[in-house]
Amino acid sequence: MNLLNRDLASMAGARCLVTGGASGLGLELVRLLAADGARVLVADVHEQTPAGLPEGVEYRRLDVRVDEQWDEARVDVETRWGGLDLLVLNAGIAVGGRIEVTSLEDWQRIVDINLLGVVRGFHSFVPMMKQAGSGRIVVTASAAGLVHPPAMSAYNAVKAGVVALAETTRAELAPAGITVSAICPSFFRTNLHESLHGKDVEMEQTATSLITDAPRTAAQVASSAYAQIRAGKHLVLPDGEARFAFYGKRFARPVYDRVMLFVGGRVDKGGEPLPGPVARVRKRQGERAAARRAA
Repeated sequence: MNLLNRDLASMAGARCLVTGGASGLGLELVRLLAADGARVLVADVHEQTPAGLPEGVEYRRLDVRVDEQWDEARVDVETRWGGLDLLVLNAGIAVGGRIEVTSLEDWQRIVDINLLGVVRGFHSFVPMMKQAGSGRIVVTASAAGLVHPPAMSAYNAVKAGVVALAETTRAELAPAGITVSAICPSFFRTNLHESLHGKDVEMEQTATSLITDAPRTAAQVASSAYAQIRAGKHLVLPDGEARFAFYGKRFARPVYDRVMLFVGGRVDKGGEPLPGPVARVRKRQGERAAARRAA
């Protein structure tokens, strides 16, 4: 019996695989699962076991672009546990840039990792969960999958695809006893910016600032998301900005459209796409730099 469907409030003994679980949001979710007594296998691209994993958490290498490595991960789970209760598909990268600047190579890379990496996870483990008659799948999407600001076309598109995949499979897999949730956070402090290496340097610098100086930590986002996942939420909005953006677009569409057109105009003129947040970020950066010099 799938432990999560028996008692969603208790994670003790649950068999969990977390991709991209060696850092950022994935690592914080791993820590929460391990603290609740779950059995956790982390899968990430590092050759060796990364430092910082909780005691008792296992590790294996997995490049989500490689079908053979997914097959190996599935066999590992079957051999190790005989089944899987929770699959967290968290691995991903960031790409920022204007549509005419972002290269097709960058598009192909982010589609292969952020979207097809999730699809491969479904292909690998849905049959196992169907055979068991139960299971839970959690995908890490983004608020960018729900609202779509300019200069983020590649990232917006793949995250919207992940949200659509989660919504589709939620209904499709429900008769088999499998639930699907999508985590959609706004900006938070993580190492995601380290994957930015496209051609639109100006827009990527802005994205880096918004990530590194965001008001929330990965641990805070994970804590909120984890509580909502355990409560059985399908669309997980772990912070106020994500909720505001989602409901603003849904219930105040004319205002949302005007804001997006304003942002697009600034991008076209070479300005910051999000002048208010970026100005606040740079102010905080300046204040911290001044404090370090004075220390």
